[in-house]
Amino acid sequence: MPETIDDAPAEPAEPTAAGDAEPATAGAGGGTGPVEHRFGLPGRPLRRNSFLMGFTATLGVLLAYSLYLAVRSAASMLVLIFIALFLAIGLHPAVVRLQKWRVPRGLAVAIVALAVVLLLIGGLFALVPPLVGQAADFLKALPGYIEELKRNETLNDLNSRYDIIDRAKSFASSATVSGAVGGVFGGVRLLFGGIFNVLTVLILTIYFMSSFERVKTWGYRLVPASRRQRVQLIGDEILTKVGAYMVGALAIGLLAGASTFVFLMIAGVAYPFALAVVVAVTDLIPQIGATLGAIVVTIAGFATSTQAGVASIVFFLLYQQVENYLIYPQVMKRSVEVSDLAAIVAALLGVALLGVIGALIAIPAVAAIQLIVREVVFPRQDAR
Repeated sequence: MPETIDDAPAEPAEPTAAGDAEPATAGAGGGTGPVEHRFGLPGRPLRRNSFLMGFTATLGVLLAYSLYLAVRSAASMLVLIFIALFLAIGLHPAVVRLQKWRVPRGLAVAIVALAVVLLLIGGLFALVPPLVGQAADFLKALPGYIEELKRNETLNDLNSRYDIIDRAKSFASSATVSGAVGGVFGGVRLLFGGIFNVLTVLILTIYFMSSFERVKTWGYRLVPASRRQRVQLIGDEILTKVGAYMVGALAIGLLAGASTFVFLMIAGVAYPFALAVVVAVTDLIPQIGATLGAIVVTIAGFATSTQAGVASIVFFLLYQQVENYLIYPQVMKRSVEVSDLAAIVAALLGVALLGVIGALIAIPAVAAIQLIVREVVFPRQDAR
């Protein structure tokens, strides 16, 4: 039988102006399937040539340099954000503990934030009055110091030869107005800058604590599903170690401050509470913080009397031995497992990079790196 027109093969459809084939569309009565390529068909890949590759590489370099400039310009704010995030991670175990006691999460965050604010206010009230009082005492005693200098024979002889006092007076009179104005504005700017930084860190810390679980879940969703569970387990362990380190460091600092307060009360050193707060805060800095606090208290002890200064040296020598070999290992062995060499190197690098903040985050950062190396790098290397 000859082939009929209906049995003949269909001619291929002519390509439309929109692409090589017409996209399927959904009719008003639900004719064809769902709409595909809603924004048009993808075009052919661009041809690779030297000009296009060079232009793309140049754009990449410019983008990287622009990103570097942006990070450098916002470095101070990024540091504040990082500090707030670190504090939120460290305070999160306290929020979780309150939630286990059937406290609502919002109320738990409010309680922890209020405790932090009270600690800051207590530290300010402990440090500011002694500083203001000592500055006032120095200004009252300044005329007496000047009279003592005038009675010094050596100074009088130098003044008669080189006219030191008259030159100092003329220099002071010429620079009084500008120096006073600059000093006042500089002090005000420093004060308001410090208050702004503290409030920024505090507000960001509260926000991070309130949305901690959402931020953590969102971060884990960035990881491919095939590796998400393992990354989540390792990440939760790192966060636990950071929080445990913060709690342990605070406990050690409070113990150091309380011990110092008792000693200063017995020794009769002025401003015992303020000096105890200084020791508690500096003791948070790994490796070098306890020594800094001891130096400050020892200077205050010698300012009181020679016996108090010597007693301060003996007290801190004994206490640091007890803290380094008994208190610190017992508190930290359940939270972070970092060797002494790694702790010292990490503290030095942290101070060089970020100052005091770097020293504070050095040990938990090393603990996190050790966990990643032990759980990810070593198994991968052993499997080869």
